[in-house]
Formats: sequence, structure tokens, C-alpha cells
Amino acid sequence: MTGLSTRQIRSGTSPSRPQNPVTVPIYQTAAYEFESWEAARDIFALRRKDNLYSRTGNPTQIILEERLAALDEGVAALATGSGQSAVAVALLALAKQGEHIVSSNTLYGGTVDLLTDTFRDFGIDSTLVDPADPEAWRAAIRPETRALFAESIGNPTASILDIRALADIAHEAGVPLIIDNTVATPALLRPKEHGADFVVYSATKHLGGHGTSLAGAIVDLGTFDFGAEPHRWPQFTKPYPRVGDVVLWERFGRGGSAFLVYAKTKLVHDLGPALSPYNAHQILLGVETLDIRLARQSSSTAAVVAFLDRHAGASTVHHPRATGSPYAGLADRYLEGTPSILSFDLAAGTEAIPAFVNALEHFTLAANIGDARSLIIHPATTTHSHFDDAQLASAGFSASTLRLSIGLEDPEDLMADLKQAFEFVEAFQRNQKG
Repeated sequence: MTGLSTRQIRSGTSPSRPQNPVTVPIYQTAAYEFESWEAARDIFALRRKDNLYSRTGNPTQIILEERLAALDEGVAALATGSGQSAVAVALLALAKQGEHIVSSNTLYGGTVDLLTDTFRDFGIDSTLVDPADPEAWRAAIRPETRALFAESIGNPTASILDIRALADIAHEAGVPLIIDNTVATPALLRPKEHGADFVVYSATKHLGGHGTSLAGAIVDLGTFDFGAEPHRWPQFTKPYPRVGDVVLWERFGRGGSAFLVYAKTKLVHDLGPALSPYNAHQILLGVETLDIRLARQSSSTAAVVAFLDRHAGASTVHHPRATGSPYAGLADRYLEGTPSILSFDLAAGTEAIPAFVNALEHFTLAANIGDARSLIIHPATTTHSHFDDAQLASAGFSASTLRLSIGLEDPEDLMADLKQAFEFVEAFQRNQKG
């Protein structure tokens, strides 16, 4: 197996390229000419692998999928139009009406909405539990449970998941473990090495790395055996009428990813969360520099965390490298670097947050992470604005918490910017009292 840096740049079989470009071309087309009637029939029947229609795949997208599968040492990947759609497609491929998902209660707010609101409308129930409590996961599993789902690194507190422990619980129950590895990426963590079965990404974030394009991805790690209990997984083990009553598990199995064949031909086909060729190309460019960017962001984040640890303006710092973090041991065990998101509680209180945020010069106020630029957001009024105080506390933060995503700027400039914002708030509060 080649190294990560080589796979970032070289993985993915390029289709025929008559003009011999060095970089991956953007195949900007909606449809593809079939060479014959027989070819069209066989492609639609999944007897032949070739371009069908860009809603279900594009040559630029296919190279991105092969590259992402290689980074995670999976058997296949499926790219979608956003990270949210990747999570939705992955879970809907496993659970249907009347079935159940167990998930972490510290998820990104949009994923919580998906599980507790939209999926409930679909008749799919979800139980959210403390990700650090193994017995809570075990107790939540039911006969109709079809997946366990959690983030390897939580957002916004950078909590670290004990993936191996959770994988063992999932497999004891005969269900797969899906890991959202958006914050870590394969540069910091490869979930397959710790027992996970599927990985999802918001490729919009670190994989793309420059905040230009929405994209998502699902990687099948090739570890889960749907044939072990076929009655649980009729979508894979019973005839699939869309393609001539073929049984997907028999034709494709683990190595050919029956899971992603179903996800693509049913869910992506029907719901339409297609990834544009241009956005696929943008993510490919980002992936080529992934480990270099993550290394720089990791070192800068470590410096910022140490600064905040020492500064009285931050009452609590949420990060595995912060003093006294309960996640330090898990970070040592699982990560090959430092997560570049962190959060902290502003000691001056919630009322001082607008003044602090508006005083910053080198942090962009934006609802994103993993950008080349450093970003800040106030979760309680934005990404988690529908959470009440109890829900915020359950997720590990409060209304006075601010999230930072550390970019590629000089870390000394970032720390100086935070310092002057703290000083501005102190002066502002003194003036208010006076």
C-alpha cells in the first residue's frame, strides 16, 4: 500500500483522455452517448459498469470516489452533493420505516435535525445517547436497530470517540457502525483501523479545504457482512426489481459494495443529491494537499489552545489538548495530529459575545469549518440555535461557547487577534459599568 500523500494525488483511474492533461478534467456533461442499444441495456441493468447519467455519476466524480476510497482503504466510495446528503443516503440505505438508529447526542446540529425531525417524518426513530457511555449505547439498541452513528471528532467541542469500543457494541448487536470523519479526515484518523464499517464526510470541509464547494462522500470499508443475517437486510439479500430481480449481495457482495450500489441506484437516483463535475474537481484539488494543510492547522491549533488555556478571558477550553481534557488519552490513541476545531467559553459571559466576535480581524464569522481561513461562530445562535439550555449542556457546551476553526494564517497573528478581542471586551465592560 502506498503512502497517504501518494494516494491523495495518484489514486483514481482516469478515463480515456485524448488531450493528455496532467490534472483531472472536468467532464461537464449531463448525459453520455451509448455505443449501442445493447450497451445501454446492460449499463442500466448493472451488467456493465459505465457512465449512465450524471445524476448517478460522472467521470470526474468517479475519480474523486476512487481516491477517497483509497485514502480510507475502503472498497468503494460514493460522492454526493453535500455532507448532509451523504449522511442521509448512508442511513437511509440501512434503515426504513419502522426501524431505528442509535446516535451520539453531540452531533452537528444539522445532523440532529435530520435524525430527530425529518427521519421521524419518514417513520425512522432515533435515540441519541452520550457518546462516552458504552452502556447507554447498549441499552438503546433494539431488535429494529439498523445502525450506530457517531462523529470521530465532535463539533463544536472536539470530543474524541472511542471508536473501537463502539464498533464492538455495534457488531455484538449485528449492526454496522457509521463514523462521520469530517473533522479528522484520513490524515488524522482512519476509522477502518478501529472497527468501523462505513465512513461519511462533509467534503465541503477539510477535504476541499478552501470553502468553495459543497460535497459529501460515503466510503464503504468492506467490513460488514450483510449476508450473516440476511433477514435484517432484504434490500441487499432479496431480489432487487430495479435491475431484473438481481440479488445485490450475491452479485456485488462486500468487495463490489452492494451497499453503495443500492445507495446510488435507489437513493441518489430517486432523491437526486448529485455532485456537480466542477465541485468534484474542486474537492479533488483540495485532497491533493490534505495532509500538508492538516499538519499546518494541527500545529497552529495546538498553539492557540495553549494560548487560550493561559488566558483568563476563556473560562473553559474544549479541546483534547486543553489542560485537564477528558479526551487526551483517546486523542493519543486514535489521532495522528491535533484537531483544528476547538471551542471555548467566554469568561465575560453571553452578553459580551457580540462585542468579542465583532472585534476580531483574522477570524471570519461563518458557518463552516476546515477552511484555509480561520473561522468563528456562536453555535447557540446559529448551528445549534434550536437547542435549549439543557440540550446544549447535553452536547457539552453552553450559550457562552464560541467555536473556532483554525486555518492557515500565521498562528502568532491569530493569537494576537484573540488577545486584542479579549482586551476590547474588558474595556467595553468597564465602560458599561462606568
